[in-house]
Amino acid sequence: MSVLSEAMSRLGECILTGFSGTTLADDTAAFLSQAGLGGVILFKDNYADPEQLAELIRQVQECRGDLPFWVSVDQEGGRVQRFGAPFTRLPPAAAVGATNSPQIAFEIARICAVELKTVGVNVNFAPVCDILTNPANPVIGDRAYGTDEDRVSRIITAVVRGMLMGGVQPCMKHFPGHGDTDKDSHFDLPKVTTPMSTLRERELKPFVRGSKSRCAMLMTAHILVPELDRERPATLSPFALRKLLREELRYSRVIFSDDMEMKAVTDHFGDEAPVMAMQAGCDALLYRSEAASRHAYELLVKALEDGRLQAAEVLQSAERLRSLKATTLLPHAPTVPGAWKEILGCPAHLEAVARVAPSTKALTT
Repeated sequence: MSVLSEAMSRLGECILTGFSGTTLADDTAAFLSQAGLGGVILFKDNYADPEQLAELIRQVQECRGDLPFWVSVDQEGGRVQRFGAPFTRLPPAAAVGATNSPQIAFEIARICAVELKTVGVNVNFAPVCDILTNPANPVIGDRAYGTDEDRVSRIITAVVRGMLMGGVQPCMKHFPGHGDTDKDSHFDLPKVTTPMSTLRERELKPFVRGSKSRCAMLMTAHILVPELDRERPATLSPFALRKLLREELRYSRVIFSDDMEMKAVTDHFGDEAPVMAMQAGCDALLYRSEAASRHAYELLVKALEDGRLQAAEVLQSAERLRSLKATTLLPHAPTVPGAWKEILGCPAHLEAVARVAPSTKALTT
């Protein structure tokens, strides 16, 4: 098999797709298996109740090849929690950070991971490593653990360890730091004018600390940082990902893009975006909808065929993803029907969350 043919066969590993509904449609199942996708990302409209969710994930995993799929979700807590009751309602990151207790942060993260693992989720796109340095930030707000680097870094290390202890892979976000913006990248392209010296001493440190705590996944931010790249947001910037993240910070694990359907990307870069993201150094691209992920897959196939995308780089990303799967998802253990009944929202979990309540009250009064 030629290098190009092998890259074509592994390309799907670099895409995670969302899809509609609470059951797996036949055409979605076919796309997952035939394209050899890396996995799925789940949202609120994929969830009705824990038994349905566990069955949906079982259906997804039945489409797998030699390795399980990544089954991912954004279950941060607070206003970003895709699965509702009877999952334990987690406090926002700001409330956890306000406790100034890595022990409490560790336990909240472990609880989150244990509950996710019970239904078959193996990746949580959390923790948020952004430092809330701009109070007018419309997208981060109480999703951040604090306003100063030291506290955020200490809490991040605890959250990473807690999730790993609970059996789920955490993913730090949003590199190189989305905290000092005044626009929401879901709707616009934020610009961060922070000096490089400040980025190194402040924004980057929580990611470095989290990585040293064995976090093997990192998500990029769709933000323009002129100190790094005057034309491309971090997700699409070779300097941000290959030079700063890989070379300077020596990060060697998996890089995920943020949702590639956000307007910060689609409104400015169109059909070039998936190719640019892979060229920049993203290992895996996230798409909220199945239609967009199918289109991106076709665009990437064409880019491989015409040489705009290097086969060797695709293979390197696919191998990085597959290696992590092999070490974290094997042997694959299907979810046990009904196991969630003793775990989701159990008294011990509710008691642990209640320890954050005083801090939550302080933030809202």
